Amino acid sequence: MKLSVKSIEPKKKPDFVSMACISASVSFKKQLAPDELIHALLSGKVPSNKEAHFITLFEEASPSLLAGLIEQVSAWAKSGKVEKNMQKIAKQVGLSKEGMVWQKSA
Repeated sequence: MKLSVKSIEPKKKPDFVSMACISASVSFKKQLAPDELIHALLSGKVPSNKEAHFITLFEEASPSLLAGLIEQVSAWAKSGKVEKNMQKIAKQVGLSKEGMVWQKSA
């Protein structure tokens, strides 16, 4: 009888910031950069000329992507700050509460 042992590499966590930037930028010539997204979520202020990217992100990204994004960016903020800033950004870009898909998963 022969026993073989395989080492299993630890699973990498998904990079929700990168996935969100890609999702937000699919229809646009200029991409939403990861640092722009993180800064916006931590400050509550949309970068210049990126309003449409946030509309696309909030309306079209899956709730699980947005939840992962919130969790990842929240590592740099106080509890609840990212969600509050997402609501602030949604209002800035003219989205109603119905357009805020991350709140539907709660």
